[in-house]
Amino acid sequence: MSRRHRAEKRQVLPDPKYKDLVLSKFMNLIMLQGKKSAAERIVYGALDIITDKAKRDPVEVFHEALENVAPSVEVRSRRVGGATYQVPVEVRSERRQALAIRWMVAASRSRSENTMRERLAGELMDASQNRGVAVKKREDTHRMAEANRAFSHYRW
Repeated sequence: MSRRHRAEKRQVLPDPKYKDLVLSKFMNLIMLQGKKSAAERIVYGALDIITDKAKRDPVEVFHEALENVAPSVEVRSRRVGGATYQVPVEVRSERRQALAIRWMVAASRSRSENTMRERLAGELMDASQNRGVAVKKREDTHRMAEANRAFSHYRW
């Protein structure tokens, strides 16, 4: 990490089908070994499955799922006088989105369905209804922050 200046943010282009920036970021995180077309097939396939099962706009379900997974507080380690405290801090909006996407992809990969499309569709539908592994991760993060609320005066 450079001490001179912050790294500049890269501009992400919206995805070709739905013209959505967040969906494009999600696709980039699904992508392995630079295979973007494979990632596109997985994400668009999952959105097609959602359209069939949920009978709703798949991008709407996707955004609802991400909103349900995004954490509002997290704990960060802070060293004070030889002791390390877990201090609850609010999460910036960019980091909220990044964590939500990361947790969603990890939860999808850990599911037991046959194809990644099915796993992703299942996790997105679960998260949009406030259940699933990714939502549990958010709940655990909030619970940890709530338990360490006594150390919130160490915020920086």
